[in-house]
Amino acid sequence: MRVSTRGDYAARALLSLALHTEAAPTSVREIAERTALPQPYLEQILLALKGAGLVRSKRGVGGGYVLAREPGAIRLSEIVRAVDGPITAGDFREPHTDGACDHEGQCVLLTIWGAAGSHMRTFLDSFTLADIAEMAGGRAPWPSLDET
Repeated sequence: MRVSTRGDYAARALLSLALHTEAAPTSVREIAERTALPQPYLEQILLALKGAGLVRSKRGVGGGYVLAREPGAIRLSEIVRAVDGPITAGDFREPHTDGACDHEGQCVLLTIWGAAGSHMRTFLDSFTLADIAEMAGGRAPWPSLDET
């Protein structure tokens, strides 16, 4: 499974909001400048995040975006799902529950792909925006590349 560019950008945008938790909303332009993300694409992503209830927006002068919840209550998996859809290892059907398969080895492979998606969801669920902000600020260790 790959997290899309859209998922990465969404996480970076929300991390920027978590790192700058001033009371005033942050404009799309400010977020784009801080994260080096393209502003037009970022606007689309923020709209999807708003639709998922992860950010709120304020229009007009002094407007922009704020997190809809505390950073500790927003999981990385929620961010990815908001812009990429369900976290899975592929677009595969569920294996037959009675073990009968249409093709040789199909059920065992479908089960493995399902388990891979489950592991990915569990791993992404283990990080909140607050955790990631702590890591980004050097106040917590980064996850090991060999963690599974």
